[in-house]
Amino acid sequence: MPLALLALAVGAFGIGTTEFVMMGLLPDVANDLNISIPAAGHLVSVYALGVVIGAPLLAAVTARMSRRTVLIGLMGLFVVGNALSALAPGNGWLLAARFLSGLPHGAFFGVGAVVATNMVAPERKARSVSLMFLGLTVANVAGVPVATLTGQHLGWRATFLGVSAIGLAAIAALAFLVPHDHEHTTAQGLRGELAALRSLPVWLSLGTTVAGFGALFAAYSYITPMLTDAAGYTGAGVTLLLALFGVGATAGNLLGGRLADHSLRGTLFGGLTSLVAVLALFPLLMRTELTAAVAVTLLGMAAFATGSPLQLMVMEKASSAPSLASSANQAAFNLANAGGAWIGGLALAAGFGVTSPATAGVALAVLGLAVASLAYAVDRRRAPVAGRERIVASHVPQEARAAHH
Repeated sequence: MPLALLALAVGAFGIGTTEFVMMGLLPDVANDLNISIPAAGHLVSVYALGVVIGAPLLAAVTARMSRRTVLIGLMGLFVVGNALSALAPGNGWLLAARFLSGLPHGAFFGVGAVVATNMVAPERKARSVSLMFLGLTVANVAGVPVATLTGQHLGWRATFLGVSAIGLAAIAALAFLVPHDHEHTTAQGLRGELAALRSLPVWLSLGTTVAGFGALFAAYSYITPMLTDAAGYTGAGVTLLLALFGVGATAGNLLGGRLADHSLRGTLFGGLTSLVAVLALFPLLMRTELTAAVAVTLLGMAAFATGSPLQLMVMEKASSAPSLASSANQAAFNLANAGGAWIGGLALAAGFGVTSPATAGVALAVLGLAVASLAYAVDRRRAPVAGRERIVASHVPQEARAAHH
């Protein structure tokens, strides 16, 4: 695997850290800015809004630029957003800075996924994407806990200055390790880029992401009350369990990437089926501390095993605009975050019990399987091909296609 993947992973590590660290710093930020906890919670939501808006928009408007230049520019915007967060004089300025920090998130992963797959052989494409995403999952194991402790002891502003430093390191790594390229996509303009998203298979792939990861966030958003009220963990124990989730997510991400290179569709269906099983067992597994630890780890593994397959699936379905489609998939991931948390909250508010968000997650995971099955049926109907199906996100040069025909 090329060293350039390390540069992408460093950028992903910084992005993952800044996305999730705010949840642990909410009390500190609220006290310092004299706002309520719910008001501080808007800092989480506005970041996600930035991701959803920025992901397809930035990928589309930078379509004719060198991917290497785009990645460096996106990380520069990330550094500026986090530095402004550290210097924000009040809540309004901090909200604006958090929105700015979220804008490059999805486009970085989207363009980065295309760069990663273009640097390796076709049989290693899913693995290359999983190695880039490794930075995101490791951020949950190491980056977020360290950044949270830094904020609690040195002030929350120090955390965002530290994240800015990570962004600067990522820029240096991208500049030195990512090879120069002169072509991003065909010069078809913004209208042509957006036209690639009109395909039904693309939207079915994005729908699978929303439903599948919505299932994860329906349960994970309320994992703390499950662990304390059902399994009997203390606050310190919950912190350890959240790290175990990150370990499971890291393992699932690497495993999913390796398996998807052999069977993309099979890995996707296997991951979603595993997610259904794990979430269905949550009410039973949350009865003891030991089984709860197993449940949290398996949840991370099952959910993130689908990450690389879904990313490649979307890229393949919009082969004329893979960066835009890949970025749109990151927007879908953040919609899943918000929507899953909302649906899990509805189950709690209805009085179905502390583990009911996991049951709501089962319904969403089953929906994800249904959408993935529909996508498979549409593929077979549109392009019936003899022999074994293999879906890869690759670009075949015009000369090779001509030679083949």
